[in-house]
Amino acid sequence: MPLHSVSVAGVVVRDDGRVLAIRRADNGTWEPPGGVLELEERPEDGTVREVLEETGIRVSVERLTGVYKNMSRGVVALVFLCRPEAGTERTSNESTAVRWLSPREVEDVMGEVYAVRVLDALSATLAPHVRSHDGRHLLESA
Repeated sequence: MPLHSVSVAGVVVRDDGRVLAIRRADNGTWEPPGGVLELEERPEDGTVREVLEETGIRVSVERLTGVYKNMSRGVVALVFLCRPEAGTERTSNESTAVRWLSPREVEDVMGEVYAVRVLDALSATLAPHVRSHDGRHLLESA
């Protein structure tokens, strides 16, 4: 039986509307901070941990904004809207840069499957978005 992996990501939004992003050390792509959920960890707790580990920013989780499945890798990502609470931006062994991006910059520097997660989180819709992708591009709904 195939197994799925569950990851979490935080779309951290400042009062000025800018969004926290990292440039990943392993592949150079810009993404919202996040990672694999630990087996014993609640999704919200994993989001707080991953954002802090990768960026130095402590956050509070507000709500789930989307569920995204990478159909080619079997990874389900839960994305949460977060607010920064404390800390100073810093890189980690998983990130080579940490920046606060405008929504326009998000569209310019992030690949489609990551930009949509941020833009979905910034939308006024309260119901979580549910989307599937192939690792690079969104797939049409059935």
